[in-house]
Amino acid sequence: MIPHLPQEILDYTTDLLHDERETLKQCCLVSKSWIRRTRKHLFADINFYRTKDLETWKKTFLDPVDSPARHTRSLVIGCPRSVTAADAEEGGWIRTFSHVVRLVVLALAPGDWEVSLVPLHNFSPVLESLQMVYYPIPRSRIFNLICSLPLLEDLGLSEITRYQNKYSGIDFQPSASPPLTGTLSLSTFGMEPTVGRLLDLPGGLHFRKLVLRLFSKENPEWIMALVTRCSDTLECFDIRHSPYCMSFWLLHWDLWLT
Repeated sequence: MIPHLPQEILDYTTDLLHDERETLKQCCLVSKSWIRRTRKHLFADINFYRTKDLETWKKTFLDPVDSPARHTRSLVIGCPRSVTAADAEEGGWIRTFSHVVRLVVLALAPGDWEVSLVPLHNFSPVLESLQMVYYPIPRSRIFNLICSLPLLEDLGLSEITRYQNKYSGIDFQPSASPPLTGTLSLSTFGMEPTVGRLLDLPGGLHFRKLVLRLFSKENPEWIMALVTRCSDTLECFDIRHSPYCMSFWLLHWDLWLT
């Protein structure tokens, strides 16, 4: 007779291999009973950097409901127009990634400022970390997205333009805001408008760590207002000034890759 190990032993063994992708792929070929646990690790980090990546996913997993999207914990969207289009075509496709804890949105292509972020509103009810690098998306859309995430703790915003106000969009009036109790990272050529919107959030700011990267002369009153608002919870404050664009790009890459 073929011996059968208890499922908890198999799960424990698979968990020990969580960072051994090639070994996990081989595990999928051993037995169907191993596939469920290996998928948890193989699909924990999904990156849609290009439209081609998204198309490959959709061709591989024709049925969104039966896809391994539910195993994804970290999701990178580098082609927001393609993702929102796929969501519209398939009636809520993005919501199959319902267990994402960390979301990174890179809106860097020409025309991305026209993209609606509504499909991303609370698409994962457990999302705790949001990082956005954008050029240029109206701040109203960004902050409406932030306010739609009830468990959001860590927030990173990088604006790659000096002309954000050109696409100001319709102002927003949030009635609630997430806890915002983790880390706030800001990299921007003009911090005042973004900080102003943060200070207007009705739930207040409770960040434990502030990381500010400045690329122009900033009004110190806005920085002090941000620090003061977080004074009851603030544990670490890191501020740097980088006047050169090259420094900004190096910092930008480091922001969402780490």
